[in-house]
Amino acid sequence: MTKTQAQIHLAKLASINLAQYDDQKISQVLLDLAVAIEHQTAKILQANRLDADKMDTSDPKLSRLVLDENKIKNIADGIRQVSQLKTPLRKILEKRILDNGLFLKRVSAPLGVVGVVYEARPNVTPDIFSLCFKSGNACVLKGGSDAHNSHQAFVEIITDVLEKNNLDKNCIQLLSPRREAVQDLLEARGLVDLVVARGSRSLIDFTRDNAKVPFIETGAGVVHLYFDKGADVKKGKLIVENSKTSRPAVCNALDTLIVHEDELKNLPKLVGKLAEHQVELRADKRAFESLSGRDSFGQYQYPTKLLKHSTAKDYDTEFLSLKMAIKTVVNLAEAIQHIGAHSTGHTEVILSANQLNIERFLREVDSAAVYSNCATVFTDGNQYGLGAEVGISTQKLHARGPMGLDALTSYKWILQGDGQVRE
Repeated sequence: MTKTQAQIHLAKLASINLAQYDDQKISQVLLDLAVAIEHQTAKILQANRLDADKMDTSDPKLSRLVLDENKIKNIADGIRQVSQLKTPLRKILEKRILDNGLFLKRVSAPLGVVGVVYEARPNVTPDIFSLCFKSGNACVLKGGSDAHNSHQAFVEIITDVLEKNNLDKNCIQLLSPRREAVQDLLEARGLVDLVVARGSRSLIDFTRDNAKVPFIETGAGVVHLYFDKGADVKKGKLIVENSKTSRPAVCNALDTLIVHEDELKNLPKLVGKLAEHQVELRADKRAFESLSGRDSFGQYQYPTKLLKHSTAKDYDTEFLSLKMAIKTVVNLAEAIQHIGAHSTGHTEVILSANQLNIERFLREVDSAAVYSNCATVFTDGNQYGLGAEVGISTQKLHARGPMGLDALTSYKWILQGDGQVRE
């Protein structure tokens, strides 16, 4: 038995023990954890610096990896929020008395052992633990090697809090950063109930191709925003800026701006603030012409060094950086068609003043999150009031969109009788 397999066995045993803990105890442990994380900010930052120093400063993942005091406080606050949420367990989802007098109930229950494979995001470690612990699940974590010191620091704090509360510390397992550990996790049939893969397309593809246990793919998102004919340009330029530049390296950042042809005259205003952030635009022919001209003062509508002609590949690219594609369409139907052809099912937005167009967009676009007149970056468990998220599922079975507590539960049927036998 490999070390990874031994860790997974320990997690399985711990998942059985979790059923003994009531929600009041679980919530108190999470509150203790939030305090412990804040008290040990220096330890976390020291470990995080070791990780950051190894990463190329030009790597877009660096912004996701680096922690500061404010981010650590936000992590602790997220754990507190999870602690205050209602337990998703033991909820009666359905009940009835059968003709033979048997009392039948369908009750929510933990999945058991949840494995998560992720990359350079240290906050994922405490987020996932808090959600799994609150929902009665043990977690097996396989973080990327880029952030292993940070992951380890969080796990040490978590296990210390568990031990101080006389709880089974094996309900969280951090696997080796080596790739072989992923294979052991994906092949742990009978021990792991669900694996969630969140990260790059290559990571998700590897998980899909190798998983022998149930899995959910999350994260990868080619995100679209359609600017409709007659939409508010003033609001639109702020929404586009926020969607593209607030957190460009995350999965809910804007990748393709789709513009109605009648709004090409407003396109320079719509993307003007992006130039301040040095966003490189990959524009189709008509959008390129709109942005490459000069204004009344003789200045280029968009800096020439940041403006390029788009290629077919750009419309299937999750940039995760300060780059964005632009597509011109003749109407709403073509916008919906383009999204359908290039979307990964993550997040799509329409900016419009036409209520009929908004309703059609919300009805016909088939993605996990579909919005009107707001930024793409609201696709987030914390923004949804879930406290945190295990990931953002782009699948349709079991869970879709930001995965909170309820997504970490299944159910069981309970039948209570008084001597009945089947005829």
